[in-house]
Amino acid sequence: MKITLLSLFFLSIAAHAHQVVTIADGDTMTLLVDQKPLKIRLANIDAPEKKQPFGQRSKESLSKLCWGKDAKYVTETIDKYKRTVAVVFCDGAQVHKVQVALGMAWVYPKYNKDSNLPALQQAAKLTGLGLWADPHPLSPWEWRKAQKVPMR
Repeated sequence: MKITLLSLFFLSIAAHAHQVVTIADGDTMTLLVDQKPLKIRLANIDAPEKKQPFGQRSKESLSKLCWGKDAKYVTETIDKYKRTVAVVFCDGAQVHKVQVALGMAWVYPKYNKDSNLPALQQAAKLTGLGLWADPHPLSPWEWRKAQKVPMR
């Protein structure tokens, strides 16, 4: 689902903000929606796993962006783990874009639908931001494969 200016307009008018109550890692959070927790996986990106280099820093980055704040979201799909995969907005920022721009997440090529993300990732990579400070960063999908750890 592409987010157009028109859909952003309707999002700003019609969507209700929901409090972010938990940050699991650099690409997963829980919102309170109608008094119930809703686990959301950020669309288009994949952040380092907790035990992976920069995993904790990625989580801290997402926490700074969203924890305890009101967030709006646009659902793209439900994944095989029954999580809502969505574009999330905290303080008006598209969180997945900020995480990539800060070098706290990779563009997830298998699932990315945001044509702006590769340029943000390339800029972070060229300037050595976040995980790109590592001379040989390993993407989460490669790390999980090597560890035989399923995506959560």
